[in-house]
Amino acid sequence: MDERTSRVCDTLTAAPVDLLVERLEEELRRSYGITGAELLQVDYRLSTLLPLRGGEPVSSAGHPAWHCFDHQSPALADGVGYFPVTVRGERTGVLRVTPVPSEPELLGELVEVARLLAHELAAAGTGTDRYTVAARSRRLTLAAEMQWELLPGRSRVRPSFSLAGQLEPAYAVRGDNFDWSDNGERLWLSVLNGMGEGTAASALTTLAVNALRNARRAGVDLADQAELADQALYSFHRGEQHVSVLLLGVELRTGRVTAVDAGSPRLLLLRDGEVTHQKLEAQLPLGMFDGTRYEAQHFDLRVGDRLFVVSDGVTEATAAAGRYGDAALARFLRRTAAMAPMQAVRSVLGDLRAFVGTDLVDDAVVVCLDWSGPQP
Repeated sequence: MDERTSRVCDTLTAAPVDLLVERLEEELRRSYGITGAELLQVDYRLSTLLPLRGGEPVSSAGHPAWHCFDHQSPALADGVGYFPVTVRGERTGVLRVTPVPSEPELLGELVEVARLLAHELAAAGTGTDRYTVAARSRRLTLAAEMQWELLPGRSRVRPSFSLAGQLEPAYAVRGDNFDWSDNGERLWLSVLNGMGEGTAASALTTLAVNALRNARRAGVDLADQAELADQALYSFHRGEQHVSVLLLGVELRTGRVTAVDAGSPRLLLLRDGEVTHQKLEAQLPLGMFDGTRYEAQHFDLRVGDRLFVVSDGVTEATAAAGRYGDAALARFLRRTAAMAPMQAVRSVLGDLRAFVGTDLVDDAVVVCLDWSGPQP
């Protein structure tokens, strides 16, 4: 790390959690002659970049800030520089600096500065609400607040895979959710479609997510994870409420996938430009009956494969023209082949909102997983 970047790192580490951007701006002025710096955070709908300290939001798709966010590369325009604020694939937003230096080595340093800021923002999240609140264009419902607090993030990147997910309606989601974790040997992924309305739906999904995490962290296999979570839900609700869930475990050394389809959202495979429904044996949703047994199934990923998991809120969304449906979804998924998973998820839900003509009424979740192949 060069001397300037090292000073920035020290400044961010020493800064109060609510003043990261202000302290960074002061250090950028001293070290780089930059007079203005601002954090543009992506909002909950993935549709707007919101300045932390107020100002005009960025919603135009052609704006250089969005180019920076979507392509995860610096963008320069009219003396202004935009740098991705991303850590381990989790995209917080964009760092905007004015004036942007022209020297290539300084641009490289600012890429590292934005990454350092992303790390500090991730660490600061539990100590202040400032950044969380500033990323909202309107108030969340209580149910949505509960759902967003459950999420592991919205994107994740490792050499062997890239992953992204999104909930809709972002500010009023109720029962749909997703969760993931990886340990270098295996990726665990679950996508949930809970029943009910309002906070009751969120409370049900919260119980399901935490029951699945508890089972996963106990080190049991995928079928046993489903059975333990099923027991927890049934013990609490006695079969009156249940959760549909798809559980996946991906062996990172081989691409071998273990799956449990518990009344789940659908699983779609984009391979060589074609979209197919990855058929799994449908089993009972979690919590429906006492003592349900679950069986795991297996299939293999090829290098370059892309998996989508979508809830019924996507295909069953309706407008005056009718239902969005499987055919429209497949057509659009094919168009995402060249996009990164986060951009693909954002585009799918953008197309769905355009079809409906407004915010979605029913919950919808979209998760996208790219398989790059086994990595040492």
